[in-house]
Amino acid sequence: MNAAATGREILIHRDKDELAQATAARLITRIADAQAAHGTASAVLTGGRNGNALLAAVAASGDRDRIDWSRLDLWWGDERFLPENDPERNHTQAREVLLDTAPLDPARVHVMPPSDGPYAGDPEAAAEAYATELAAAAGPDSAERVPAFDVLLLGVGPDTHVASLFPEHPALRETERTVVGVHGAPKPPPTRLSLTLPAIRAAREVWLLAAGEDKAGAVACALAGSGELQAPAAAVCGRSRTLWLLDEAAASRLPATT
Repeated sequence: MNAAATGREILIHRDKDELAQATAARLITRIADAQAAHGTASAVLTGGRNGNALLAAVAASGDRDRIDWSRLDLWWGDERFLPENDPERNHTQAREVLLDTAPLDPARVHVMPPSDGPYAGDPEAAAEAYATELAAAAGPDSAERVPAFDVLLLGVGPDTHVASLFPEHPALRETERTVVGVHGAPKPPPTRLSLTLPAIRAAREVWLLAAGEDKAGAVACALAGSGELQAPAAAVCGRSRTLWLLDEAAASRLPATT
């Protein structure tokens, strides 16, 4: 099912498995097309159950070799500020389901700093370091201070949070920095790193993923036009495309005309 709402595209799949498989095929095509167009591609990964299911579906796809993995830059939209290789880190989970089996160039895998590295105990310094890395990849002439990501993936939380931008949280109000340390997150762990709204909106395409009945209220709230402080998912968009990828359960509270 395909629908549109206020400049957003909405694709609704039967269930979470169909969502993961269809989105994997779409992601492989998007990356391959970007590489054909300008030699390389860049993607921002998301964690959580939907993000990991997507990466697992990419790993299992017979078309995964359409991607030239050596010419793919991978970034993260957010990360739990935990020790390196902690099983709760998004990077650790991504490695387990896909990255360790893909022939990536290690220099192109841009991991957010862990809590036990050079920035131990200082998420602000870790955020600044990642922002510096983003700016270097963007180049000196970029006004955005982040690369023009080909696709940026976001999971939608039951409270409408995206990345580690939670409703009413101070990080949502950031207009200058591209990466921030997040303190007091309402779900564990409380300390995180996250791209900000300006960084997310610099992406060419933003894809939001949601599956399950527990996401239905958040999806309906965000697509109804709620304010960004109350519903962060409502505030994100891509420069050329904003795509909501849902299963029927997550879309169950949308108006019939959506």
